Amino acid sequence: MAKPPSSRLADFKELFMRFAPAAAALSLVFATVASVSSAGELEADPRAQVLIAQGEAALESGDTQGAIDAFEAALAVDPDYTPILLSLAEAARQDGLQGKAIRYYREALARNPDYFAALSGEGEALVEKGAVDKAQRNLARLESMCGQSCPETQALQARIAAGPPARFAVETAEDGSAAN
Repeated sequence: MAKPPSSRLADFKELFMRFAPAAAALSLVFATVASVSSAGELEADPRAQVLIAQGEAALESGDTQGAIDAFEAALAVDPDYTPILLSLAEAARQDGLQGKAIRYYREALARNPDYFAALSGEGEALVEKGAVDKAQRNLARLESMCGQSCPETQALQARIAAGPPARFAVETAEDGSAAN
């Protein structure tokens, strides 16, 4: 025996009311995920941009501590702008603080695990510190993600090929003692 038309309409309304809120919530989640993943890199706060420019100028003139101060101030102004971490890491490397640089690179990688510049920079700092095996792992990861022709991969390959910097004791002419 067939159901009366009013019963079928009631069944449809019940089915619709049961699943409509879940469908709406699911579509909202998908729309949010799609918009966040396509957002890309954010612009730095204008005040942070001024400080970043000051830090880059100080770094170019050889004032690594002035550059670090400017980059740290920029990071305080705009803590979500990840490229500041790379600038801080570069300044730390130029100041001979490879361990500190590695920490900055790892913080950038924690924010974005596929950040090629951070992977390459961390690998270069590892080579400078003498941890060539760990740098090789970064190189393998870079090669799998962006290939051999990627500029970050090439930079890390070149640094690994050059090897860690030689640290020799230099004898002074006055007393013949070794100085590092």
